[in-house]
Amino acid sequence: MTRTRKSIIHISASLVLCAFSLGANAQTLSLEDCKSKAIANNKSLSSAKYKFEQTTYDMKSYKANYFPKINLTAIDFYSDASGSFDISGGHLPIYNYVEALGQFVPNVTPNADGSYTLNQYADFPDQSMNWKIKNVFFGSFSIIEPVYTGGKVSTAYSMSKIGVNMAKENIRLTESEVIIQTEEAYYMAIKAKELGDVARKYRDLLNELKKNVDGAFRHGMRTRNDVMKVQVKLNEAELSIQKADNGYRLALMNLCHVIGMPLDSNISIDSNIPNDENGGSVFDGGINNRPEFNILAGKTELAKKNIKLAKSDYLPVVAVGGAYTYANGGEMAGKRLLSGGAYNVGVTVNVPIDIFGGTTNKVRSAKAAYQITQLEQEELNEKMQLELALCKNNVEEAKTELELCKLSLEQAAENMKLSKQQCDVGFETLSDYLESQALWQQSYTNLVQARCQLQLAKLKYRKAAGVL
Repeated sequence: MTRTRKSIIHISASLVLCAFSLGANAQTLSLEDCKSKAIANNKSLSSAKYKFEQTTYDMKSYKANYFPKINLTAIDFYSDASGSFDISGGHLPIYNYVEALGQFVPNVTPNADGSYTLNQYADFPDQSMNWKIKNVFFGSFSIIEPVYTGGKVSTAYSMSKIGVNMAKENIRLTESEVIIQTEEAYYMAIKAKELGDVARKYRDLLNELKKNVDGAFRHGMRTRNDVMKVQVKLNEAELSIQKADNGYRLALMNLCHVIGMPLDSNISIDSNIPNDENGGSVFDGGINNRPEFNILAGKTELAKKNIKLAKSDYLPVVAVGGAYTYANGGEMAGKRLLSGGAYNVGVTVNVPIDIFGGTTNKVRSAKAAYQITQLEQEELNEKMQLELALCKNNVEEAKTELELCKLSLEQAAENMKLSKQQCDVGFETLSDYLESQALWQQSYTNLVQARCQLQLAKLKYRKAAGVL
């Protein structure tokens, strides 16, 4: 046995052991399993769901503005501050009723110098008043109901509902992107797996040919050159298998990355590329079904609502409210100073006056922003229409390519069969037969790639059509 054959046997044994280690105790995943794991583990999708949750709470918060605001306030404090003040005493005049005048007049006698002498009076002694704060408690309960706010409350609430719908569409968009990434990674893994199968089938053909050529060489019917030609092709086939296995391992690692599993996870896939050839005509959808379209429409509607919100700054704000206040504490002259409560109600009206154009310019700015979003929406809608048409063309082209690859494989298989027959009877050279085998392998490889390309083209068309 030559060193070349020993090396080939060693490489083949290593590849078999490697393939066995990949399949042993591996977790087999279907396409649906992978999509479920990707959706569950994708951080962008989790962030989009939290965003939806946030906008839902914001909407409920804006809705609460329709209802009255209730406040309960309590203040309790202690202070050792104290003090006193004096009130000077004196004589207080006594008033008598005079019928002629119909009123009370002081009982005094006028003097020549303009002063008065009290005929009757009462003594008022000097007073000293002491006060202390000590513990003081204030409590109040108030309720305020907005009657008219110029549309601020209703507009803000409707804008929050638009935000919720946009967040929901963002979840759809993120899910579709995750599904696209997952299916692309899955089909790439299937493609790598099937290309490995094609390489092994090609090697099997060469091994069979090698046995026949070796036998013919031993009987003097083939030259050493023929043996070496087949051996060179067999070496190339072994290298192709090794590359295919490496590609399959890398494709599985990429799939693990996409679905949120460790890169070194021991997994395998349980299906082949589907053989169905349904084209774009089976899908019924358009850009109106795409989450991007609905997000753009929501963005434009928000800009329109913002004009109304800016205009509300022109309008008055009316609110009614009521409160009950209780106070207790303080001391003056040994008596409680504060002890009791009181009710009060009121109406507030706030009328804004725009003298310097602040509100007017704010409205103009909102209108300009609305025009910008309309133009952006129109432009992006046209781009989505172009993308849809392009994706549909890609599906049709992929279908045509697949049909041609099928026909080429049939012709290559028939050509290889005829070439073998001609080579066996000596009407064709071994090199021609080897070339027919290589052509068969290339045709088979092209068929695998065309099937994968069709599935990916259909996947992208479903996304573009809003039916993913």
